[in-house]
Amino acid sequence: MNKIIHTEKAPAAIGPYSQAVQAGNTLYVSGQIPIDPATGAFAGNDIIAQTRQSLTNVRNILEAAGYSLTDVVKTTVLLADIADFAAMNGVYAEFFTENCPARACFAVKDLPKGALVEIEAIACK
Repeated sequence: MNKIIHTEKAPAAIGPYSQAVQAGNTLYVSGQIPIDPATGAFAGNDIIAQTRQSLTNVRNILEAAGYSLTDVVKTTVLLADIADFAAMNGVYAEFFTENCPARACFAVKDLPKGALVEIEAIACK
């Protein structure tokens, strides 16, 4: 049976989906845009602040489910502008320091609410 994960330390879903779903030992974290759950607003207007908040949201959801960043095996990063790749990558390296997960990164036309970045993750124990 799947377990729905929810935490107040990450923004509430803005549609008909869950922050994360645990299926067996695998946790699927929905894409996180850079909304600060305390304010309901973007954490900043630049890719560095937005990446940091998106990854903080991912980390908080992982922790609510009893996982950590070291359990992440795959991420997907969506960028509004591929020119932001290097700056996003610098922040990403602060969160994933060794035994980094597999990753895909794409530039997309638009992201929800005009975000500059969205990050999803899959974690296994």
